[in-house]
Amino acid sequence: MALEILTNESTSVNKIIRRHSKNSFCNRAHLSIITAEASPSQDQRLLMASEPVNVNEFQELARRALPKMYYDFFAAGAEDQHTLRENVEAFSRITFQPRILVDVSKIDTSTTILGYKISSPIMIAPTSLQKLAHPEGEIATARAAAACNTIMVVSFMATCTVEEVASSCDAVRFLQLYVFKRRDISAQVVQKAERYGFKAIVLTVDTPRLGRREIDIKNKMVSPKLKNFEGLVSTDISDDKGSNLEALASQIFDPSLSWKDIEWLKSITKLPILIKGVLTCEDAIKAMEVGVSGIIVSNHGARQLDYVPATISALEEVVQAVGGRVPVLLDGGVRRGTDVFKALALGAQAVLVGRPVVYGLAAMGEQGVRRVIEMLKDEFEITMALSGCPTVKDISRSHVRTEWDKLRSML
Repeated sequence: MALEILTNESTSVNKIIRRHSKNSFCNRAHLSIITAEASPSQDQRLLMASEPVNVNEFQELARRALPKMYYDFFAAGAEDQHTLRENVEAFSRITFQPRILVDVSKIDTSTTILGYKISSPIMIAPTSLQKLAHPEGEIATARAAAACNTIMVVSFMATCTVEEVASSCDAVRFLQLYVFKRRDISAQVVQKAERYGFKAIVLTVDTPRLGRREIDIKNKMVSPKLKNFEGLVSTDISDDKGSNLEALASQIFDPSLSWKDIEWLKSITKLPILIKGVLTCEDAIKAMEVGVSGIIVSNHGARQLDYVPATISALEEVVQAVGGRVPVLLDGGVRRGTDVFKALALGAQAVLVGRPVVYGLAAMGEQGVRRVIEMLKDEFEITMALSGCPTVKDISRSHVRTEWDKLRSML
């Protein structure tokens, strides 16, 4: 039996090596590291990594599969990475108040976002440069999203073109947008996405400048070419002092973007517009005033301003300000189906998952992304059953207890 396990694990690792050897971003030194780590003395760790039983275990397999520079790019946050840790840890401080003796013989995890029915309230967050994780990049992720009947938000800074993603499969997908100093470039990509059947625009509003990502600076992170902008703007920018991503963002992102520009965006597309990066009730109210179709509570995966609150901690404030007028989604820190349930109990209509999807992509390609989404969905379904909620609509604020609830009960 032990020999069988080792044989299977060696085969699994060899698959990773073969796949990444085809990736032009990989390097021979990293492949030697993977091979060295695949020695029989590491069989238990390899078994954990190659056959994950929860989403968190994909991170270790991704770390083994990727060159350090690219793993660090996906995994790291800004500066001290306080918010990066807090995004995950804040969920652990919310506890359940389950209901008993409820008929949960049938559980329906499905929900609707902007009129589109999806299998569960688990969507795929926009994550850039996915070909650094896997040679098929965003195409593999898009196919996995379609197979799981969920919505993928495709990054504006994708390594596959809008056309390539659209032609890869038939599915509902949104486009995430950064506004460039050259507005005509942003407009061209938005209008192309609309022509190719994308269903909404997700405007990222928390990036007037790129956050200080010190690990990328140390690694002198280099971005691959961005095919969506070929012939429109050069993304081949070097910076000998640090990350060329930071240099690229400084050159092309528009720091003058403001609330009045929502009207400009509406003028170039008929698609509904969601804004991503809201953390306060004041900004949520302002978003209502300019007429957005949805709000995503997000701190950019803790990659922008460190020491902002965890998104789950900011969620309820935003939900109360919105008052049900538009859907509120949560992005950041989701690692368990229990996290999905907690977000919905606090008023989110769905969650977006970013890093776990990329880790699944790095580890197993399209199949890895599918497994990540399916694991979260399965855990979410179990949580619904054990909490006495046959449908998503049955999940209520009374099913969870936050730190504020505990403090109020002591007054």
